[in-house]
Amino acid sequence: MTLKSALQDVKETTLAAVSGLLGKLDYLASLRRAQGRYEHWGIELVHGPESSERALKTAHAEVVVSILRAPLASLVEDLQESSRATGVGAQGYVEGMRERFDELLPGERQDSPAASHLSSVLLALSSLERNRARATRST
Repeated sequence: MTLKSALQDVKETTLAAVSGLLGKLDYLASLRRAQGRYEHWGIELVHGPESSERALKTAHAEVVVSILRAPLASLVEDLQESSRATGVGAQGYVEGMRERFDELLPGERQDSPAASHLSSVLLALSSLERNRARATRST
């Protein structure tokens, strides 16, 4: 018998180990398979496939909302934190996310307002990081 709900387990255990909001988004997107179903063997083992699926989908949607509500300045810092944890440079990290944009959305249509907003956020982060890198090289 488990003491935590599947969603609590995802948030308090699984996602707590992932650095940054962007890192959490990237991680959750990686758990979704081609048919749109989320798979995480540990959570499924403890909570069952249906509860696991609901929890991961809910957590994914909540992370997207958190990113969309976050000030851009905090997302710039988050990008540094999230990319540092993977060993990939910030520019490469955000570009990788932009290339896999379809995977980042938790089942939303590509023409939804949330999709447009997230695309704009990633574009802004990419531009800011590119300009920061240029400024660093020129000094």
